[in-house]
Amino acid sequence: MRSRQRMFAAVMRLLLKCLRLGRRRRFKLVRQVEQLWRYGQLCLHSLLYNSFTNGDVVLDSLFEPIYWLVDHVTRWFGVVFVALVIGLTSSIVAIVYICLLPLILQTYTPAWICWHLAYGHWNLIMIVFHYYMAITTSPGHPPQAKEDLTGVSICRKCIAPKPARTHHCSICNRCVLKMDHHCPWLNNCVGHYNHRYFFSFCLFMTMGCIYCTISSWEMFRDAYAAIETYYQTPPPTFSFRQRAFHKSVVYLWVLCSSVALALGALTLWHAALITRGETSIERHINKKERQRLQKKGKALAHPRPAALSSPAPRDGPELGPAALRDQAAHPTPGHMRPRCCRRASLQAGEHTGDPLRHRPPLLALVGGRCRYASLTRARASAWMPALGSLGAAGSPGGTQQSCSCSLL
Repeated sequence: MRSRQRMFAAVMRLLLKCLRLGRRRRFKLVRQVEQLWRYGQLCLHSLLYNSFTNGDVVLDSLFEPIYWLVDHVTRWFGVVFVALVIGLTSSIVAIVYICLLPLILQTYTPAWICWHLAYGHWNLIMIVFHYYMAITTSPGHPPQAKEDLTGVSICRKCIAPKPARTHHCSICNRCVLKMDHHCPWLNNCVGHYNHRYFFSFCLFMTMGCIYCTISSWEMFRDAYAAIETYYQTPPPTFSFRQRAFHKSVVYLWVLCSSVALALGALTLWHAALITRGETSIERHINKKERQRLQKKGKALAHPRPAALSSPAPRDGPELGPAALRDQAAHPTPGHMRPRCCRRASLQAGEHTGDPLRHRPPLLALVGGRCRYASLTRARASAWMPALGSLGAAGSPGGTQQSCSCSLL
């Protein structure tokens, strides 16, 4: 009896030991998996961590393959888009000459006939001329000479000087002066030298589409009503020429009205940008910069044009030839470049944000030339003695002034 009890106790102890060993192994395996998971997270964070990463950066990274595909497709399909514009415009002109012009000559008075002929042909000439100039005119490219130019940044893709308001076009694979956007309907970039031709083309094309839409409204109603009767029983007796006329008038009105709405909105958008002195890219950059500075409680300063700005105070420092050359080299107001400055008093406490964070917040007036400054009211008092001495070296009286610079 005792031997059985001893055997049973030994078996139970052995079973308990096995269970404990299994638990230890199980816990050890779980700990190893947890350590591997934490080590993998640490490696991932060490490889991918970036203090500037936000939602926009992640979204741009995810859409990078789509951007690459769009760039290459747009590059190859630019000729197709240009041919499409020429084909659609030619079809509208042909319909006007074949279908609408005979009716105008038969039904309108001589005064209206002269007005339609004069305005229609003038508008057509303006459209053809500005479209041809927008396609063939180069938007402007910076010089490729790799010289050590002060105040000019370097394009990371071209490895060449990148002047103010210049952006790199990934489709043309070149930097473009005062780039607005790459237009696939032109197969060309819209930049410094062809922006006016692009805007004029949009304006005259919108005017021509509105003119055709209004002029053919009554014909469109009659043609649409006639097309609705095609499927009646018995069907009406329309000849092939009449049916082609009805469908051509409907096609003309629908296409012209659609283009007038879409292109009219684009023309108004660019007109608003022109009044602000900005391009489409600069508008986007300025909006992002304005939002960034609003989070910090700062405001983005827009310099006013010289004709609208108030005259400089008489007791201010006189501008020398070097400063005049700087003013002549300044870009147009409204864009965001650190070299466009206007005067403001330090006592007003105006703050300016700087996206180029490596630039120090320093103010210096030497010989009437201003450098970028972003002084807070607390620092202004500490810098006043140094500013007074610098102002005395550059101008009589040593007036203490600051500049408020717009940024890009």
